[in-house]
Amino acid sequence: VQLQAFGGGLVQAGGSLRLSCAASGRTLSAYAVGWFRQAPGKEREFVTSISRSSDTTYYADSVKGRFTISRDNAKNTVTLRMNSLKPEDTAVYYCAAKEPIAVSYKYWGQGTQVTVSS
Repeated sequence: VQLQAFGGGLVQAGGSLRLSCAASGRTLSAYAVGWFRQAPGKEREFVTSISRSSDTTYYADSVKGRFTISRDNAKNTVTLRMNSLKPEDTAVYYCAAKEPIAVSYKYWGQGTQVTVSS
């Protein structure tokens, strides 16, 4: 499965952005999907994930209550809604997919830059 993340941009602190992850090659409904981010000089970190059927989601503590992940399997997309953005949310955001029983994410999209100005 090939993944493409888009929707990043420049936003002021307190603002909102919506990122999308679109899949091609195989149906995204076969995979759990996660979002990760990497800020300059820092390691890549987990942000959120969603199960195949959307019944299970996980969030990093740093984004709980501000970010929401959702998916539309009919459209082969996963969406990350980011509200109340903070400068520390600035990073390149990546979407990734894995088979439900896998431990690691196998398929990665190219990143999309999110910059939050103070």
